[in-house]
Amino acid sequence: LNLRTSTRSKDMGKKQEYKLRNEEFLHNISKKDSIKTLPHGIFYEIIKEGSGEGTVQPRSIVICNYRGSLISGQVFDDSWQKPTPEAFRLNELITGLQIALCAMHKGDFWRIYIPYQEGYGSKRNADIPAFSTLIFDIELINIA
Repeated sequence: LNLRTSTRSKDMGKKQEYKLRNEEFLHNISKKDSIKTLPHGIFYEIIKEGSGEGTVQPRSIVICNYRGSLISGQVFDDSWQKPTPEAFRLNELITGLQIALCAMHKGDFWRIYIPYQEGYGSKRNADIPAFSTLIFDIELINIA
């Protein structure tokens, strides 16, 4: 029983350390001149501005290319590795992506930094640890 409790304490310590590293990463990002802020602590930087036409609505279908990674640089998803861009109904995405995509226009290419609270929270999701800041390079190709 003591061994199990000790292992659980180590796991909690690692999770807390990981959470703090992610919070510190976002704090440091927020100080960069190129960084802009969206609601709920979401940060972004514009890599390329689009045409400005067309805005995303909560029930829109968005067609995007994207790469999702962690603060370590580990990529967990990459649509550029697939034959065609991905299409999503906006209201089926994590909250952080919904907020960011609603601020984008057709043709925009942004790097988005999503705090864990607006991503997968305190639960692990496949290869994404609990408390992960999610970084998306996302190009909004079209809005349906």
